[in-house]
Amino acid sequence: MTLIKSISGIRGTIGGQPGENLTPIDAVKFAAAYGTYIKNQRNKDTHRIVIGRDARLSGEMLQQLVMQTLVGMGIHVIDLDLSTTPTVEIAVQLEHADGGIILTASHNPKQWNALKLLDSNGEFLNAEAGAEILKLSESVDLKFAEVDDLGEIHKNDAYIDIHIDEVLDLDIVDEEAIKAAKFKIVVDGVNSTGGIAIPLLLDRLGVHTVKLYCDPTGHFPHNPEPLKEHLGDICELVKEEDADLGIVVDPDVDRLAFIDETGEMFGEEYTLVACADYVLGENPGDTVSNLSSSRALRDVTLKHGGKYHASAVGEVNVVTKMKEVNAVIGGEGNGGIIYPKSHYGRDALVGVALFLTHLAKKKIKVSELRSSYPSYFMSKKKIELTPSLDVDKILETIAASYKNEEVNTIDGVKIDFEKHWVHLRKSNTEPIIRIYTEAFSQAEADQVADAMIAEIKEIAGI
Repeated sequence: MTLIKSISGIRGTIGGQPGENLTPIDAVKFAAAYGTYIKNQRNKDTHRIVIGRDARLSGEMLQQLVMQTLVGMGIHVIDLDLSTTPTVEIAVQLEHADGGIILTASHNPKQWNALKLLDSNGEFLNAEAGAEILKLSESVDLKFAEVDDLGEIHKNDAYIDIHIDEVLDLDIVDEEAIKAAKFKIVVDGVNSTGGIAIPLLLDRLGVHTVKLYCDPTGHFPHNPEPLKEHLGDICELVKEEDADLGIVVDPDVDRLAFIDETGEMFGEEYTLVACADYVLGENPGDTVSNLSSSRALRDVTLKHGGKYHASAVGEVNVVTKMKEVNAVIGGEGNGGIIYPKSHYGRDALVGVALFLTHLAKKKIKVSELRSSYPSYFMSKKKIELTPSLDVDKILETIAASYKNEEVNTIDGVKIDFEKHWVHLRKSNTEPIIRIYTEAFSQAEADQVADAMIAEIKEIAGI
């Protein structure tokens, strides 16, 4: 059982001992710290915070604890109840709220939950804000409201529909082209809120939808991370239904993966590539993804005359870089699409609308679309080191060894070679170096990773 406190929020397994797991006591302390932070940052008479959750089993319990804690601080709550992460982000903007909290552990299994924290722009808090909230969560000086100053809870269950309206209002989304394509699509909502939101969106787009695991019970039927090894059921159903494609989302609907008409994975890394290809064709410009994302985005960006930029890993870092370079689209290779004309957050609903517009206009099969992009293959490995070893020194040595190559050290060490790349990142909690590689074949990607592991072991003397 685990409790992880970080600058991005608090995440842990339900039950067990306070301070060691995500218990009601921990949820209340952290919610109070966030409420205090919001009141300190925005000096005014009344404050409002938007709250939503995915469908996991502990969500309703945690939501009640968090909302009532904020009420006790004199903060008004806008309760979206079952929702998605991007829906809460949009609601914060539209409500002109002071912040937002999503109760979700994203792709983690059902025993996990978390508090994801947003600022008044509906964007994830930066490192400085996260550190301040962590500090406040350990404080005994938190102040609550007197009885006449308690907050109120206002329920609003319309925001998924409002979110869909916002997506369909985007100029770049061609609703009529999608309707004319008469797509048949299988949706795996992993029994969470994607099972509500994605079919509603597809219905508005005139899609014949086949639902798989779309009942928001919180009982995940498979590992909720949308990776190939977890998605055998939808791959088979796409073939059985003779569907045009399959759509898979994680429990809080910020990650998106596609299955082609043959039942094969489109490739989670290629979700962003395909959406960027369409957006850049309509609106040329720059793109951003994190250092561990596929080189294919760079290739597509250059094809359209734009410039590709890499950020440190983490959505907040991608967003910061996107704003800095005024990128027209960006995201993460895990299936996260960030389209600034909607909002600065990963959004599977936006991704679905962009992808289907692209597919409908090209009038080709999903497998044909995938074959139009460069094929890269990734390897993701790790090496465990003893606590006594200086991981930073090891990474510095590696960077110096490859100084004649293209080296980026904003987040670990990434080395770009002509035909492949290697990205080394240290864990913040364990003596581990994670090794990510990409090449033109899986065998080559694995070989490059193994060679780098051997080099690290030699430097470390192990």
